[in-house]
Amino acid sequence: MKTSQPSGLAYVEHASEIIAKAAGFIAEDRPFALITSLAIEGGAAREVGSLALVDETGEMNGYLSNGCIDRDIQLHAQDALRSGAKKLIRYGDGSRYVDLKLPCGGALTVLIDPAPDKDALVRAAADFAARQMVTLTFQGPDDQEPMSRDFTYSPRHRLVLAGRGAIFRSMAQIGQATGYEVYALSPDADDLAAVRACIDTDPRQLTNPNAEEHLDMLDEHSAFLTLFHDHDWEPVLLKAALDTPAHFIGSLGSRRTHEMRKETLRQMQVDETSLKRLRGPIGMVPSLRDAPSISVSALAEIVAAFQD
Repeated sequence: MKTSQPSGLAYVEHASEIIAKAAGFIAEDRPFALITSLAIEGGAAREVGSLALVDETGEMNGYLSNGCIDRDIQLHAQDALRSGAKKLIRYGDGSRYVDLKLPCGGALTVLIDPAPDKDALVRAAADFAARQMVTLTFQGPDDQEPMSRDFTYSPRHRLVLAGRGAIFRSMAQIGQATGYEVYALSPDADDLAAVRACIDTDPRQLTNPNAEEHLDMLDEHSAFLTLFHDHDWEPVLLKAALDTPAHFIGSLGSRRTHEMRKETLRQMQVDETSLKRLRGPIGMVPSLRDAPSISVSALAEIVAAFQD
């Protein structure tokens, strides 16, 4: 039987997005194959445990390579959906598919499962929605060398921005483009309107720099930034952020401004242990002067912090 060519490929990054898509297909009773990278040797474009899925039309959400083998994976997934049988495929060094090279070297072992555990996927989608860690088990075909792996996934990282002006707007755009869940707080209605398309929940307008704020959206998978040039808005917000388990808390400004900021927080009874969590001036590259570069520099620091 001739295999039809696969349709589109959406470069979805995060496991939670793949799982949410799978849960949607399950609710609609639509067939799909779940694809997982079970093992990697040498270089790879994606980490082990990366997920993708292919529906009955051949459309693929997610990716396992940088374009080298994803089209072939789509074709194998369509074939698996027709046969109902799992496939365990090795690409790269030692593969029988000698015409498909991995430019980064090494090898990638991929599991294609046309009948994944639907209950486990629905539970995983609910756990991700509740901002919980998720562990999934993947078992290779029974007729091949046994191969089973457990992978644990965190929810999408959340980027909570409090500020105003060009850097605030640029940070929201770059954060959203990078795949973060973006939240926005600002005293400026125009700034909130400008970032509305970039954020994942309703924006919050700040009305009083001395009003107590509750930052319940901050968890251990979150980063919080203050992006003000008028720093009067910062102390109450930073104190509230430091009372949360946020993984990263940082502020815009000079070194002198940062020392003044910490002194203000000391006067608000913030202890030294908490103050050590406050990063500033934010950014991997010092003395930048344009909003996009400052935003990229700040986001690079956040990305590095989440590797700890």
